[in-house]
Amino acid sequence: MKVTSVADPFLPLCQRLLPTRLAGLSLALLKATALELAILAGHLLLYPSGIIQERRGPSCPLPAPEGATELPTEAKPPVVLLHGFIDNRSVFVLLRRNLAQHGRQRVESLNYSPLTCDIRTAAELLGRHIEEICERTGSRQVDVVGHSLGGLIARYYVQRLGGDLRVRTLVTLGTPHAGTRVAPLANAHPIVRQMRPGSELIEELSGPAPGCRTHFVSFWSDLDHLMDPLESACIDHPDLRAENIQVSGIGHLALPVHPAVATGIRQALDAVRPKDPSASRAGGLTVA
Repeated sequence: MKVTSVADPFLPLCQRLLPTRLAGLSLALLKATALELAILAGHLLLYPSGIIQERRGPSCPLPAPEGATELPTEAKPPVVLLHGFIDNRSVFVLLRRNLAQHGRQRVESLNYSPLTCDIRTAAELLGRHIEEICERTGSRQVDVVGHSLGGLIARYYVQRLGGDLRVRTLVTLGTPHAGTRVAPLANAHPIVRQMRPGSELIEELSGPAPGCRTHFVSFWSDLDHLMDPLESACIDHPDLRAENIQVSGIGHLALPVHPAVATGIRQALDAVRPKDPSASRAGGLTVA
């Protein structure tokens, strides 16, 4: 398991010059909170546009924006985006555009019902969607990017339902892999209970997974207010090929929209994997 970090390119210079570490952390928290509120406001405006499942053509290509660099798409599998709890595909508007601008023309965002009450059921539905995508596009595998609960659903599909045959790389953003203790009053919802440390589902995912073929990349933030403890968003499993990437200075909602994270996601999806004969281990991810 490899741990690297992403530096926030928008961290103001004055934060580095504050006399104490506490003052620096306070400023970072204030900045991250302001960014979270701005993202929340924007997302509330976009939310209605993502309620309905997107229409999919024979191969569902995304048109590259005018002036975008056309990169070769050979051997690049489709990318499947899976949103978090009580959310929809509109959260990925900026990430989709970013991926399209850098040669990923087959990107699909999936919605699961906000009434879903079981991660296992959602994982089975994800599996059916991925089979349909592979059949429609002629691709043998897909890459998956899951935000928060979406990453946990995708991991369950990969690790417990044989999805490692179909998912080449799984990128998770602020996903409670070890469970989170935040918002205890939300325990009335069965999915929230499944995301608690020590739940039956979390214990299932901590069990043996020999021979799992999927490569995991987990982005976790040091200011993620929905992860308690923060490190619960890391993958720590002896049978999984996992890389944990720390993002500094942004919160939970910013993970799917922040440009530094988008760069990290692209690098994770395009990395040459060690299992390939000509592969070399990817270096630490830095964003200037």
